Amino acid sequence: MLRNFQDIREAARKEGKKRIVLTPSGPEGGPEALYDAVREGWVTPVFIGERSAADKTLREKGFSAHDFEIISEQDPRKCVMLALDMVRGKKADIVMQGTMENQLFLDLVLDREKGLMQGRVASFVSIFDPPTLDRLTMITDAYINNNPSITEKIAITENAIKLARVLGIGSPKIAALSAIEQVNPAIPSTMDAAILSKMAERKQFGDVIIEGPLDIDCAVSGKAAVRKGVQSSVTGQVDIYLVPNVEAGYLTAQISVFIAGMPMAGVLMGTSHPVIIHVPITSGENKLVEIALAVLLSGR
Repeated sequence: MLRNFQDIREAARKEGKKRIVLTPSGPEGGPEALYDAVREGWVTPVFIGERSAADKTLREKGFSAHDFEIISEQDPRKCVMLALDMVRGKKADIVMQGTMENQLFLDLVLDREKGLMQGRVASFVSIFDPPTLDRLTMITDAYINNNPSITEKIAITENAIKLARVLGIGSPKIAALSAIEQVNPAIPSTMDAAILSKMAERKQFGDVIIEGPLDIDCAVSGKAAVRKGVQSSVTGQVDIYLVPNVEAGYLTAQISVFIAGMPMAGVLMGTSHPVIIHVPITSGENKLVEIALAVLLSGR
Protein backbone atom coordinates (compact mmCIF):
# COMPACT_ATOMS: atom_id res chain seq x y z
CA MET A 1 0.00 0.00 0.00
CA LEU A 2 1.35 3.42 -1.00
CA ARG A 3 0.97 5.69 2.03
CA ASN A 4 2.38 9.03 0.87
CA PHE A 5 3.65 10.95 -2.14
CA GLN A 6 7.19 9.68 -1.62
CA ASP A 7 5.89 6.10 -1.93
CA ILE A 8 4.21 7.04 -5.23
CA ARG A 9 7.46 8.47 -6.59
CA GLU A 10 9.41 5.39 -5.49
CA ALA A 11 6.84 3.09 -7.11
CA ALA A 12 7.08 5.02 -10.40
CA ARG A 13 10.84 4.52 -10.41
CA LYS A 14 10.30 0.73 -10.50
CA GLU A 15 7.87 0.79 -13.43
CA GLY A 16 10.31 1.38 -16.25
CA LYS A 17 10.25 4.32 -18.64
CA LYS A 18 6.96 5.43 -20.16
CA ARG A 19 6.64 7.59 -23.24
CA ILE A 20 4.95 10.91 -22.40
CA VAL A 21 3.68 13.45 -24.95
CA LEU A 22 3.49 17.13 -24.00
CA THR A 23 0.96 18.81 -26.27
CA PRO A 24 0.89 21.53 -27.41
CA SER A 25 4.35 22.66 -26.29
CA GLY A 26 4.92 26.40 -26.34
CA PRO A 27 7.84 28.83 -26.16
CA GLU A 28 8.46 28.01 -22.49
CA GLY A 29 8.75 24.28 -23.19
CA GLY A 30 7.30 22.05 -20.49
CA PRO A 31 6.78 22.37 -16.73
CA GLU A 32 9.84 21.84 -14.54
CA ALA A 33 8.25 18.64 -13.21
CA LEU A 34 8.52 17.06 -16.66
CA TYR A 35 12.27 17.68 -16.80
CA ASP A 36 12.57 16.30 -13.26
CA ALA A 37 10.70 13.15 -14.32
CA VAL A 38 13.12 12.74 -17.24
CA ARG A 39 16.08 13.09 -14.86
CA GLU A 40 14.48 10.52 -12.54
CA GLY A 41 14.29 8.09 -15.44
CA TRP A 42 10.50 7.64 -15.33
CA VAL A 43 9.64 8.95 -18.80
CA THR A 44 10.88 9.46 -22.33
CA PRO A 45 9.42 12.76 -23.58
CA VAL A 46 7.89 13.89 -26.84
CA PHE A 47 7.13 17.57 -27.54
CA ILE A 48 4.50 18.44 -30.13
CA GLY A 49 4.47 22.14 -30.92
CA GLU A 50 6.97 24.92 -31.55
CA ARG A 51 10.24 23.24 -32.50
CA SER A 52 12.65 26.18 -32.37
CA ALA A 53 11.42 27.26 -28.96
CA ALA A 54 11.65 23.71 -27.64
CA ASP A 55 15.27 23.38 -28.85
CA LYS A 56 16.25 26.54 -26.99
CA THR A 57 14.46 25.51 -23.80
CA LEU A 58 16.06 22.08 -23.78
CA ARG A 59 19.55 23.57 -24.03
CA GLU A 60 18.77 25.88 -21.11
CA LYS A 61 17.66 22.87 -19.04
CA GLY A 62 20.82 20.96 -19.78
CA PHE A 63 19.36 18.59 -22.37
CA SER A 64 20.06 18.16 -26.05
CA ALA A 65 17.53 17.71 -28.82
CA HIS A 66 18.53 14.02 -28.88
CA ASP A 67 17.05 13.56 -25.38
CA PHE A 68 13.56 14.53 -26.59
CA GLU A 69 11.56 13.77 -29.70
CA ILE A 70 10.19 17.03 -31.07
CA ILE A 71 7.36 17.11 -33.61
CA SER A 72 6.83 20.49 -35.20
CA GLU A 73 3.18 21.61 -35.50
CA GLN A 74 1.81 25.14 -35.19
CA ASP A 75 -1.91 24.36 -34.88
CA PRO A 76 -2.74 23.61 -31.20
CA ARG A 77 -5.71 21.37 -32.07
CA LYS A 78 -3.60 19.33 -34.48
CA CYS A 79 -0.95 19.01 -31.76
CA VAL A 80 -3.44 17.40 -29.40
CA MET A 81 -4.93 15.15 -32.08
CA LEU A 82 -1.44 13.94 -33.01
CA ALA A 83 -0.79 13.09 -29.37
CA LEU A 84 -4.08 11.19 -29.09
CA ASP A 85 -3.23 9.26 -32.25
CA MET A 86 0.14 8.35 -30.77
CA VAL A 87 -1.29 6.83 -27.59
CA ARG A 88 -4.07 5.03 -29.45
CA GLY A 89 -1.42 3.63 -31.82
CA LYS A 90 0.75 2.48 -28.87
CA LYS A 91 3.50 4.92 -29.82
CA ALA A 92 3.13 6.71 -26.48
CA ASP A 93 1.72 5.95 -23.04
CA ILE A 94 0.76 9.28 -21.43
CA VAL A 95 -0.63 12.60 -22.66
CA MET A 96 0.26 15.78 -20.78
CA GLN A 97 -1.54 19.06 -21.31
CA GLY A 98 0.64 21.85 -22.63
CA THR A 99 -0.34 25.45 -23.37
CA MET A 100 -3.94 24.85 -24.46
CA GLU A 101 -6.83 26.24 -22.42
CA ASN A 102 -8.33 23.68 -20.03
CA GLN A 103 -11.83 23.25 -21.42
CA LEU A 104 -10.72 22.97 -25.04
CA PHE A 105 -8.08 20.39 -24.10
CA LEU A 106 -10.62 18.36 -22.12
CA ASP A 107 -13.16 18.57 -24.95
CA LEU A 108 -10.64 17.01 -27.33
CA VAL A 109 -9.36 14.37 -24.92
CA LEU A 110 -12.83 13.33 -23.76
CA ASP A 111 -14.44 13.26 -27.20
CA ARG A 112 -16.15 9.86 -27.49
CA GLU A 113 -15.21 9.35 -31.13
CA LYS A 114 -11.70 10.80 -31.45
CA GLY A 115 -10.61 11.14 -27.85
CA LEU A 116 -9.60 8.71 -25.11
CA MET A 117 -12.89 8.12 -23.32
CA GLN A 118 -13.05 4.55 -22.08
CA GLY A 119 -15.57 4.48 -19.24
CA ARG A 120 -19.05 5.89 -19.08
CA VAL A 121 -17.84 8.98 -17.23
CA ALA A 122 -14.50 10.71 -16.80
CA SER A 123 -13.79 12.13 -13.36
CA PHE A 124 -11.04 13.84 -11.44
CA VAL A 125 -9.64 12.48 -8.19
CA SER A 126 -7.74 14.83 -5.88
CA ILE A 127 -5.18 12.92 -3.79
CA PHE A 128 -3.88 14.38 -0.54
CA ASP A 129 -0.88 13.50 1.59
CA PRO A 130 -2.08 14.68 5.03
CA PRO A 131 0.85 15.22 7.42
CA THR A 132 -1.22 13.97 10.37
CA LEU A 133 -2.23 10.65 8.74
CA ASP A 134 -0.19 7.65 7.70
CA ARG A 135 -2.18 7.18 4.50
CA LEU A 136 -3.33 8.95 1.37
CA THR A 137 -6.80 10.48 1.17
CA MET A 138 -8.88 11.14 -1.96
CA ILE A 139 -11.75 13.46 -2.94
CA THR A 140 -13.86 12.99 -6.08
CA ASP A 141 -15.22 14.40 -8.34
CA ALA A 142 -13.36 17.63 -7.82
CA TYR A 143 -13.15 19.07 -11.34
CA ILE A 144 -15.13 17.48 -14.19
CA ASN A 145 -18.80 16.71 -13.43
CA ASN A 146 -20.88 19.65 -12.24
CA ASN A 147 -24.00 17.99 -10.87
CA PRO A 148 -23.64 14.25 -11.44
CA SER A 149 -26.69 12.01 -11.56
CA ILE A 150 -26.78 8.80 -9.55
CA THR A 151 -25.73 6.92 -12.71
CA GLU A 152 -22.73 9.23 -13.08
CA LYS A 153 -21.92 8.94 -9.37
CA ILE A 154 -21.75 5.16 -9.76
CA ALA A 155 -19.15 5.60 -12.52
CA ILE A 156 -17.27 8.24 -10.49
CA THR A 157 -17.16 5.80 -7.59
CA GLU A 158 -15.87 3.02 -9.84
CA ASN A 159 -13.15 5.31 -11.20
CA ALA A 160 -11.98 6.16 -7.68
CA ILE A 161 -11.96 2.49 -6.69
CA LYS A 162 -9.74 1.68 -9.68
CA LEU A 163 -7.28 4.32 -8.55
CA ALA A 164 -7.40 3.00 -4.98
CA ARG A 165 -6.43 -0.45 -6.27
CA VAL A 166 -3.41 1.01 -8.10
CA LEU A 167 -2.37 2.67 -4.83
CA GLY A 168 -2.61 -0.70 -3.09
CA ILE A 169 -5.74 0.00 -1.06
CA GLY A 170 -7.33 -3.42 -1.03
CA SER A 171 -10.68 -2.57 0.55
CA PRO A 172 -11.24 1.18 0.20
CA LYS A 173 -13.53 2.93 2.67
CA ILE A 174 -15.71 5.53 0.97
CA ALA A 175 -17.75 8.30 2.60
CA ALA A 176 -20.67 9.40 0.41
CA LEU A 177 -21.03 12.97 1.61
CA SER A 178 -24.05 15.20 1.97
CA ALA A 179 -25.12 18.11 4.16
CA ILE A 180 -26.58 15.77 6.78
CA GLU A 181 -26.13 12.16 7.91
CA GLN A 182 -29.77 11.17 7.52
CA VAL A 183 -31.68 10.17 4.40
CA ASN A 184 -33.98 13.03 3.46
CA PRO A 185 -35.91 13.01 0.16
CA ALA A 186 -35.74 16.82 0.13
CA ILE A 187 -31.95 16.59 -0.24
CA PRO A 188 -31.22 14.48 -3.35
CA SER A 189 -27.57 13.84 -2.43
CA THR A 190 -28.69 11.93 0.68
CA MET A 191 -30.77 9.64 -1.52
CA ASP A 192 -27.84 9.07 -3.90
CA ALA A 193 -25.54 8.31 -0.98
CA ALA A 194 -27.99 5.80 0.45
CA ILE A 195 -28.25 4.02 -2.92
CA LEU A 196 -24.46 3.79 -3.23
CA SER A 197 -24.20 2.51 0.32
CA LYS A 198 -26.76 -0.24 -0.36
CA MET A 199 -25.02 -1.18 -3.63
CA ALA A 200 -21.73 -1.57 -1.76
CA GLU A 201 -23.45 -3.63 0.93
CA ARG A 202 -24.56 -6.03 -1.81
CA LYS A 203 -20.99 -6.15 -3.21
CA GLN A 204 -21.84 -4.43 -6.49
CA PHE A 205 -18.51 -2.57 -6.26
CA GLY A 206 -16.52 -5.58 -5.04
CA ASP A 207 -14.52 -5.43 -1.82
CA VAL A 208 -15.49 -1.87 -0.89
CA ILE A 209 -17.26 -0.24 2.06
CA ILE A 210 -19.42 2.81 1.35
CA GLU A 211 -21.17 4.68 4.14
CA GLY A 212 -23.69 7.38 3.37
CA PRO A 213 -25.13 9.78 3.67
CA LEU A 214 -22.50 11.28 5.96
CA ASP A 215 -21.86 14.90 6.78
CA ILE A 216 -18.21 15.86 6.99
CA ASP A 217 -18.28 15.77 10.79
CA CYS A 218 -19.33 12.11 10.87
CA ALA A 219 -16.94 11.22 8.07
CA VAL A 220 -13.78 12.55 9.72
CA SER A 221 -14.60 11.72 13.34
CA GLY A 222 -15.70 8.34 14.63
CA LYS A 223 -16.67 9.97 17.94
CA ALA A 224 -18.90 12.49 16.19
CA ALA A 225 -20.52 9.68 14.22
CA VAL A 226 -21.32 7.68 17.36
CA ARG A 227 -22.72 10.82 19.00
CA LYS A 228 -25.06 11.21 16.02
CA GLY A 229 -26.08 7.55 16.04
CA VAL A 230 -23.92 6.43 13.09
CA GLN A 231 -21.75 3.35 13.65
CA SER A 232 -19.52 2.37 10.75
CA SER A 233 -15.95 1.27 10.07
CA VAL A 234 -15.75 4.11 7.52
CA THR A 235 -16.09 7.03 9.95
CA GLY A 236 -12.71 8.37 10.96
CA GLN A 237 -11.00 5.98 8.50
CA VAL A 238 -12.06 7.36 5.11
CA ASP A 239 -9.93 6.63 2.04
CA ILE A 240 -12.22 8.32 -0.50
CA TYR A 241 -14.60 11.23 0.05
CA LEU A 242 -17.34 11.13 -2.61
CA VAL A 243 -18.76 14.65 -2.85
CA PRO A 244 -22.28 15.52 -4.09
CA ASN A 245 -21.14 17.95 -6.81
CA VAL A 246 -18.09 19.65 -8.28
CA GLU A 247 -18.54 22.83 -6.23
CA ALA A 248 -18.26 20.86 -3.00
CA GLY A 249 -15.31 18.89 -4.35
CA TYR A 250 -13.27 21.78 -5.71
CA LEU A 251 -13.95 24.04 -2.72
CA THR A 252 -12.94 21.26 -0.33
CA ALA A 253 -9.76 20.71 -2.32
CA GLN A 254 -8.98 24.45 -2.31
CA ILE A 255 -9.53 24.74 1.44
CA SER A 256 -7.36 21.68 2.04
CA VAL A 257 -4.52 23.17 -0.03
CA PHE A 258 -4.69 26.88 0.75
CA ILE A 259 -5.86 26.85 4.37
CA ALA A 260 -4.84 23.43 5.71
CA GLY A 261 -1.63 23.39 3.66
CA MET A 262 -2.08 19.80 2.51
CA PRO A 263 -0.03 18.60 -0.49
CA MET A 264 -2.34 17.67 -3.38
CA ALA A 265 -1.96 15.92 -6.72
CA GLY A 266 -4.74 14.97 -9.13
CA VAL A 267 -5.63 12.21 -11.57
CA LEU A 268 -8.08 12.16 -14.49
CA MET A 269 -9.84 8.78 -14.46
CA GLY A 270 -12.09 7.13 -17.04
CA THR A 271 -9.75 7.47 -20.03
CA SER A 272 -8.06 4.63 -21.90
CA HIS A 273 -4.60 6.13 -21.22
CA PRO A 274 -3.34 8.45 -18.46
CA VAL A 275 -3.88 12.14 -19.13
CA ILE A 276 -2.25 14.86 -17.02
CA ILE A 277 -4.28 18.06 -16.96
CA HIS A 278 -3.71 21.52 -15.47
CA VAL A 279 -5.55 22.13 -12.21
CA PRO A 280 -4.55 25.52 -10.79
CA ILE A 281 -4.26 24.38 -7.17
CA THR A 282 -1.62 21.72 -7.90
CA SER A 283 1.84 23.04 -7.07
CA GLY A 284 4.81 22.60 -9.39
CA GLU A 285 6.38 20.17 -6.94
CA ASN A 286 3.28 18.00 -6.82
CA LYS A 287 2.97 18.03 -10.60
CA LEU A 288 5.87 15.57 -10.40
CA VAL A 289 3.63 13.31 -8.28
CA GLU A 290 0.96 13.54 -11.01
CA ILE A 291 3.49 12.31 -13.56
CA ALA A 292 4.42 9.46 -11.21
CA LEU A 293 0.74 8.55 -10.87
CA ALA A 294 0.35 8.55 -14.65
CA VAL A 295 3.34 6.20 -14.89
CA LEU A 296 1.69 3.85 -12.37
CA LEU A 297 -1.65 3.97 -14.21
CA SER A 298 -0.10 3.34 -17.63
CA GLY A 299 -0.95 -0.11 -18.91
CA ARG A 300 -3.38 -0.88 -16.08
